[in-house]
Amino acid sequence: MNIPVTDRRKERIDGVLAKRQPDLTLVMDNIWDPHNVSAVLRSCDAFGVHEVQLYYTTSPWPDLGKRTSASAKKWVRRIRHEDGPGMINTLQSRGYQILRTGFSETARPVMDFDYTIPTAIILSNEHDGTAPELAELVSNEVYIPMQGMVQSFNVSVAAAIILYQAFLQRTAAGMYDEPRFDSEEMEVLRRDWYSR
Repeated sequence: MNIPVTDRRKERIDGVLAKRQPDLTLVMDNIWDPHNVSAVLRSCDAFGVHEVQLYYTTSPWPDLGKRTSASAKKWVRRIRHEDGPGMINTLQSRGYQILRTGFSETARPVMDFDYTIPTAIILSNEHDGTAPELAELVSNEVYIPMQGMVQSFNVSVAAAIILYQAFLQRTAAGMYDEPRFDSEEMEVLRRDWYSR
């Protein structure tokens, strides 16, 4: 039995959808820890990321309990991929710049990139780094400058920092001021979200 959605909830959903960014995405590259995945999804929801790409070839997709994800998985569209080069080609054909997290000599600080253009960021596996078949296709590496003794942030923290940098740039550019979906897409999304 469907429970009618209240006007207050509709208003909240409409407001969130109006700020969703359809051309900013993350690629989860075999991230195996369910707590990390849940935290990444929460950050995506918080910063208006509409969908994420799931590339799982060496690790199983983690079982996400409702408690750990705070229901963020309900509000962030997830697209599964098994063909890495195909996924990269599809994103590039849609005009995305593609970045990957890394620490090579050519890696550039997170602040050096323009996130107001369509952007996909590959979040690498916690232990093995970027999958080789993705790394050979994506030369642009992004890193977060750190001043301490440890070498890197937890993957979910890194995701939040990168998305916050994108949020700052997109806010300054007015990209959260008007809906990024056309009226027809918005209506389809509204109907879907009202039923969740």
